Amino acid sequence: MERRKFLTGAAVAGAATTLAAPSVAQGKIEMALVSTWPRDFPGLGLPAQRFAARIQELTDGEIQVTYYAAGERVGAFDSFDEVASGNAQGYIGADYYWKGKHPGFAAFTAIPFGLTYTEMDAWTRYAGGQELWDELGAEFGVKALAMGNTGVQMGGWFNKEINSLDDMKGLKMRMPGLGGDVLAKIGASPVSLPGGQIYENLVSGAIDATEWVGPFNDYFMKFYEAAKYYYFPGMHEPGAQLCVGFNKAFWDGLSDNHKAIITAAAAEENTQTMAETNANNGAYLTRLINDHGVELREFNDDVYEGFGEAAEEVIEEARDHSDLSKRIYDSHLKARAEIGAWTALSDTAYVQKRNRVLNR
Repeated sequence: MERRKFLTGAAVAGAATTLAAPSVAQGKIEMALVSTWPRDFPGLGLPAQRFAARIQELTDGEIQVTYYAAGERVGAFDSFDEVASGNAQGYIGADYYWKGKHPGFAAFTAIPFGLTYTEMDAWTRYAGGQELWDELGAEFGVKALAMGNTGVQMGGWFNKEINSLDDMKGLKMRMPGLGGDVLAKIGASPVSLPGGQIYENLVSGAIDATEWVGPFNDYFMKFYEAAKYYYFPGMHEPGAQLCVGFNKAFWDGLSDNHKAIITAAAAEENTQTMAETNANNGAYLTRLINDHGVELREFNDDVYEGFGEAAEEVIEEARDHSDLSKRIYDSHLKARAEIGAWTALSDTAYVQKRNRVLNR
């Protein structure tokens, strides 16, 4: 697909932006979507492909979407720059990958000890999250929408038991986002790798441990071939929000109808990905344990307290980056307090009592 030609724009906050209207060929709008996920990968890759096809379907082909999995057009972690520059029209991934550009991006995927899926959805849609996301994205020439969630993630795969924070010291572990910064605080060595590179690094011993998502996604990565212990719960991504980001000039040039269709398709996939993950996690956890001898372990309270203390420091450092970062994190933490208070009285309280009654 021939790349679109753009006018050169001014640099904003160190990021080059490009001004252009959507490219139209024979009455069709051309959209290149670059992804951070491998092609045909269950749990993340397939929903991304499903979303790309859905846009074309709902617009009756008025928007022609060409989907590129990680590495097919650019590397997974190059997708943001490909879109911000205008070389592609959209990326699919998780915005905490771009925290090196601005720490505020991490808050729109997940922060350690942050929001669950339902809380994240509430914050983004009704408690000021989307407006702050738009403000941050505009500094880099992008417009992002929530497009999937993984729920509470597992704590990760380890080749040894973790009984204290000392067991984490010196451990080379794949963990992006602010969760990786928490690892660094407690003496581990965080490594950021695209999904398609994790297995080979774990098998070779280049890393000692990794987090990914949960049983449904992790099963197909075959981490069980290299690590025996599977820990829960993950402190780093309690409700990891996935997203689609568009070149802002491209987005602004779309009709209101096309914007509404894309927004609806993203909201649809946001719900569908979470439902698919919840429907499959239990079954695939059973397979990991029964078929592959994986040993399920729970982080003890001492380890989790250590995670919590480090997380507070990491979040405060991210908050202190700039005025916008402060407003983003203040809003996120306010949502954790207010929306989380209702979660404690509703979902959490009910599930605890339900399980006590059923297991008595």
